[in-house]
Amino acid sequence: MEIRVLENNKDNGTLSFILKDSDHVFANTLRRLMIDEVPTMAIEEVEFQKNNSILYDEMIAHRLGLVPLKTDLKSYNLPDKCKCEGKGCNRCQLKLVLRATKGSGVVYASELKSKDPAVKPVFGEMPIVKLLKGQTLELEATAVLGTGKQHMKWSPCHVWYKYKPIVEITGDVKNPEAIIEVDHNNIFEIKDRKLTVNKDRVLECDLSLDFSEIDKNVKVTASETDFVFYIESFGQLSCKEIVNKAIDILDEQLDEFVEELKKAK
Repeated sequence: MEIRVLENNKDNGTLSFILKDSDHVFANTLRRLMIDEVPTMAIEEVEFQKNNSILYDEMIAHRLGLVPLKTDLKSYNLPDKCKCEGKGCNRCQLKLVLRATKGSGVVYASELKSKDPAVKPVFGEMPIVKLLKGQTLELEATAVLGTGKQHMKWSPCHVWYKYKPIVEITGDVKNPEAIIEVDHNNIFEIKDRKLTVNKDRVLECDLSLDFSEIDKNVKVTASETDFVFYIESFGQLSCKEIVNKAIDILDEQLDEFVEELKKAK
């Protein structure tokens, strides 16, 4: 098995890579681990001191829960794995405070004040509620680690993959212009009146297109062992952290499985 990174854009929070010499079972396992098992911080409970805005407490609490929070996995534990057994301590939960009193204006996520500078809203410009003259919003929120399988607010990313395309020209193509006409991803190009494959664009090939209907010498197939992964982080963790944590979780689950097998003897 081998991984070849195609692009790691830290500014946009995206990562693409090719997983080689594997199968669809492992590829989908890795995808599900990243989406469902990698933990992040999110607001779980909200205690309101004052709220006379147009939105009910429940609506504001729901909006706060969907605000992505920068996550430090080294400093916090999942509640069920914490020494306090989920009762609540500074190793498994974090308090954030919001005090907003405005004549009129929008309250943004950036106004959430965290007791840990490392854990704060990813997108400070996210609107929470609009306050009119004389309206006030005061609350204390509790953020905890959780996973996407509990609720999507804890999911760190969007991940998808596809089979790596294999594009071949096995002989002379009589009408290369006809191929170019239906090739919307610029996979092919004409050089010296001959149809050639643009190697820099092969991964963009649409596997649903059947060029062999135009010319049997143009073949597009899917690799059974290589997969192209695309990851978009929601900002709580970097793409690299997400992949590494997913692999660590897989190792832990396999170790637990082995231990259970030993007990069965």
